[in-house]
Amino acid sequence: MNKIEKILLIPVILLLFTILGCAKKNNPEVMASQEETKRVYAVNTYITTPENLDEYLEFGGDVIATSSIDILPDATGKLVNIKVSVGDTVQKNQIIAYVDPSRPGMTYEPSPVRSPMTGTITSFPLSSGSMVSPSMSIGKVSTTDDLEISISVAERFVSRIEKGQNALLSFDAYPDEVFTAKVTEVNPVLDTTSRSMGVKLRQDPPDNRIKIGMYCRVKLITESKTNAIAVPRASVLTRNNVDYVFVVDTATNSVEAKPVTVGITVDDMVEVISGLTYGEQVVTSGQTLLDNGSFVNIVSTEGGKE
Repeated sequence: MNKIEKILLIPVILLLFTILGCAKKNNPEVMASQEETKRVYAVNTYITTPENLDEYLEFGGDVIATSSIDILPDATGKLVNIKVSVGDTVQKNQIIAYVDPSRPGMTYEPSPVRSPMTGTITSFPLSSGSMVSPSMSIGKVSTTDDLEISISVAERFVSRIEKGQNALLSFDAYPDEVFTAKVTEVNPVLDTTSRSMGVKLRQDPPDNRIKIGMYCRVKLITESKTNAIAVPRASVLTRNNVDYVFVVDTATNSVEAKPVTVGITVDDMVEVISGLTYGEQVVTSGQTLLDNGSFVNIVSTEGGKE
């Protein structure tokens, strides 16, 4: 090859390299491969620590008196000379009203109506002149210093209720406070109409701010776990009927999909029975785009405090 041919060959070689370089640069598969190796996903994470979880059922309940007795007169006639009103404290056998049993042409001594127990008048709807009889309740007297919360439990939850379980109570009158209670009575018989079971609780400790007739929301704790590993519900994904989470390797900023076995769920937290240990960093947001080995940029981290 002479000198002139060599000189002419050099531009051709350069042109070929340029064409090959452009082809490689514009090749979609090559570009996708390069892009994939550079892709980093923004995620939020949660660091696992020992936690206490309380699984609970929620019910609505009414505050009632532990003991409440109807007031019954001993005679038929007109109710007269009422001596009490709702809210008054009375003693056992204290006279609270009289019944005039007189009839046209016949006058009798008024018959006293006595309180059947020591307590507080919680109901007295009748007024003077009302006709009453021995089988008719004219009011109620209750013990207001010892109250109960009455709830109805649907049949499907009956197996999860036991005497002695703890509960948390909240009242509209005290929206920022939580009161504690215990299950003291579980009715062994279900109501055949509503298919529900009656359950009673008592405040522990008692609080005199709570009044008869108040409505309360009850969180009845059915199962408690201590020192459990728990993660936010959103962090658990399911594929092919297998639950798993993405765990961050902070040394490489990459993730690994780990299969887990889950237990109870409380609010937004899920117990992890196996598959995780304390201190692991689990992806809670942005994980739906991840695969094994994906690189991540951690935006924020929660948990990690014992």
